[in-house]
Amino acid sequence: MKMKKIIRYAFMALMLPVLSLITACNDENYMRFDLSHSGIYFTKDTLNYSFGVTPVEVREYTYNIPVKVMGGISKEKREIGYVIMPDSTNALEGVHFTIGEACIMPDSVEGVIPVTVYRDELKGNYIDGYERYTLCLQLIDNRFFAPTLDSLSQVRMFRFDNSVDQPEWYNAHGEKVWQKRYLGEWHPLKFIKMVEYFHAVEEIHPETYRKMVELYGENLEHIPYGDPYQYRTIFVKYIYSKMYEFFEDPANREGILAEFPDFPFDFPDPYTVAS
Repeated sequence: MKMKKIIRYAFMALMLPVLSLITACNDENYMRFDLSHSGIYFTKDTLNYSFGVTPVEVREYTYNIPVKVMGGISKEKREIGYVIMPDSTNALEGVHFTIGEACIMPDSVEGVIPVTVYRDELKGNYIDGYERYTLCLQLIDNRFFAPTLDSLSQVRMFRFDNSVDQPEWYNAHGEKVWQKRYLGEWHPLKFIKMVEYFHAVEEIHPETYRKMVELYGENLEHIPYGDPYQYRTIFVKYIYSKMYEFFEDPANREGILAEFPDFPFDFPDPYTVAS
């Protein structure tokens, strides 16, 4: 019995230095990680924005490009260092876009580089095509941060335009369709207003709106056959009828033609369209 105790005490005596070394290493690693706050990198791979179906009254939009710190937090606001890479950028700063304050806020490891894009300066139309603009940013050293991880995490391409394309609605043969019976000839302004009034349904019938989003997409990206027959009553009452009133109102005509000179005023009265 005494021999077992002697062996146990001897084993513990041998292990204490080892355990102390392990604990010291863990503490050291923890402190290194906790105090390190110099690494920074982009977190999102794809950066795209299109004014698309946003209401025509919206003339600018701020897109927040996310970045993250690899390391600890700080009690002060920390600036993010970056440069615009001219060889990969065709957009003009101060014309097509401006960049706001890029920083990591206090007590945080996440931040953004805010890029505001201006709709009025984006060229193109749905007949001749839309010009695609690019802004390429690279993270650089500053007094707060140094880029970290691989080189791909230090560079991002932000693409933006003003395109409003015909939605991806297809018939059984895989052909793109547009329901002229309810909508008249295709025009981007019609789709813009359609999505606008669709979103307004959320305030009136939130549960129904949620189900329609699940079925058709947040911006009506996918309506099978282009016909929302499951919710046709909702569409007629809250979307098509509102569109008809908007396009038929003489007070809106001048503004519509100023923005879209080719607009076809052919939107049918949905209550007269045969089911």
